Amino acid sequence: MAVTRRRTRAIVANSLVALLTAVTLVPLFWMVTVSFMPRGASSHFPPPFWPERWTGENYYELLVRREIDGAWFDYRVLPALGNSLLIAIMATVLGLLLTVPAGYAFAKLRFTGRERLLKLLIAGLVVPGQVAMLPLFLLFKELGLVNSYAGVILPGLAGIFSVLFVRQAALAIPDEMLDAARLDGASETRIFRLIVLPLLAPITVTLALFLFLGSWNDFLWPLIVLTDQHKYTLPVAIAAIVREHAADGELMMAASVVTTLPVLLIFLPLQRYYISGLLGGSIKG
Repeated sequence: MAVTRRRTRAIVANSLVALLTAVTLVPLFWMVTVSFMPRGASSHFPPPFWPERWTGENYYELLVRREIDGAWFDYRVLPALGNSLLIAIMATVLGLLLTVPAGYAFAKLRFTGRERLLKLLIAGLVVPGQVAMLPLFLLFKELGLVNSYAGVILPGLAGIFSVLFVRQAALAIPDEMLDAARLDGASETRIFRLIVLPLLAPITVTLALFLFLGSWNDFLWPLIVLTDQHKYTLPVAIAAIVREHAADGELMMAASVVTTLPVLLIFLPLQRYYISGLLGGSIKG
């Protein structure tokens, strides 16, 4: 009887997981199918789930530079895609170089004012980022960083959440392990490189995904700081297209696929590290 009950609970649990998975994946699948529909096909009611005729004209219009009435026309999506990749990669690498050592220092190193700085960081979490955008823009204008990639990247390099995220994971590293390395004559740099970083690998990968996605999806700050359309990131370029083609659902779905695909290609190979990082990694207290 108990075995039958357990099997029933397992079947119900698996069915619920399958249902939730379907609810999550069906809109994504529909987004892809609509992007291959002819213009106007998705505006019928009820909206079709499968194209009657498959076509790549939406992607061609979105991605390929073409001549119309003797003039060249280009949405500049591919250059914007390259800009977003460059900015996201730089923001991720530089962000990890700053926040991982800072989080470890707040967790395991003793220095004057550590607790006070930690309280200030925690207090800073409740301040919305939008509050600082105007003074930050005026500061960057004085520094000559407006309309530059550096102006887009710099504000998010040392995020408070990232520092506290690494700190929380580093607290689980046994002090005895670090003290033993110090007794053996290892420097703090060597300890961090050979002991701490391997232990924090799942956390670091998870944080890298957070940083990359945050930079990739950021819209408001690049919209404010960038004035040259040749430097637009992908969300800003897509928003400019939406203003002109909001009623063209198929073209907008193609743009959504272009925006989402790089994220999936990065996330899927790293999901094992991402999940283990969220669960605390391999570090035991």
